[in-house]
Amino acid sequence: MKVLILTGMLASGKSIALRVLQDLGYYCIDNLPPNLIQHFIDIVNSSNPSIQKIAIVVDARGEVFFSHLDDMLLYLKSLGNCDIVFMDADDEILIQRYKLQRRRHLIAGEERIEETIKRERGMLKPLREISSYIIDTSRTTDDMLREKLIKLFSANEQAGELTLIITSFGFKYGILKDGDIIMDVRFLPNPYYIEDMRERSGLDSDVSDYVLASEMAEGFVSRFEELIMYLVDGYKQEGKKQLVIGIGCSGGFHRSPALAEEIAKRLKESGYLVIIDHRDIGADNHGN
Repeated sequence: MKVLILTGMLASGKSIALRVLQDLGYYCIDNLPPNLIQHFIDIVNSSNPSIQKIAIVVDARGEVFFSHLDDMLLYLKSLGNCDIVFMDADDEILIQRYKLQRRRHLIAGEERIEETIKRERGMLKPLREISSYIIDTSRTTDDMLREKLIKLFSANEQAGELTLIITSFGFKYGILKDGDIIMDVRFLPNPYYIEDMRERSGLDSDVSDYVLASEMAEGFVSRFEELIMYLVDGYKQEGKKQLVIGIGCSGGFHRSPALAEEIAKRLKESGYLVIIDHRDIGADNHGN
């Protein structure tokens, strides 16, 4: 039986993730106290017909039961076929979401919301530290998040091994916070300064050809591919299920998408499971 523990900050997108997992055939249960997880899994194991995949949401709403968290973590590790998915977002983004929806934080007392979020982070820190997947939703729309989750968990089920997520981004919109490896490619020629290419992205063939044409670009792609292939076994041995590789340029529109696509293509040809994601390609102002 496959077990997913879905956790993370309130207002980070767990409800969307839960619906995606339901569509992928998971039996889902929301807001289960940590001390009941073992009992619930025992019930599922004895069910007839058998249930093959379950997803359990554990978050700060169950704070009164978190004294049992350490026991629950030990039990999860003993299962072997259990992954923890941690959903997160920047504090200021979480605050904006609460204000936009005119909702109070579900564990708020008399303190300010900033203090509640800080307390929530402290409560969930042990879960974040052992998570198999950390998904930052700070800059994703609901549709983008659904697509990312479907790709990630569909691919993971098919392969059952490390998934490489190659993500292009623009430094002007903030660094990729959930990246495991970050590469700055602003040293390469920038199509922004070519008038015919300024409004077209690195996904267009002529823009991509321009970015990849230089000897420097070819050398970088070849060496970076070799580095990733060298590192993958080490990450697998540490039990990682996903490796997020960020390729950043100024605006995330020209150079980084072109290079992300090329690196992803080469890794796929070498037999790796690869998902590609362009975080900032739809941003309004691409800059240079």
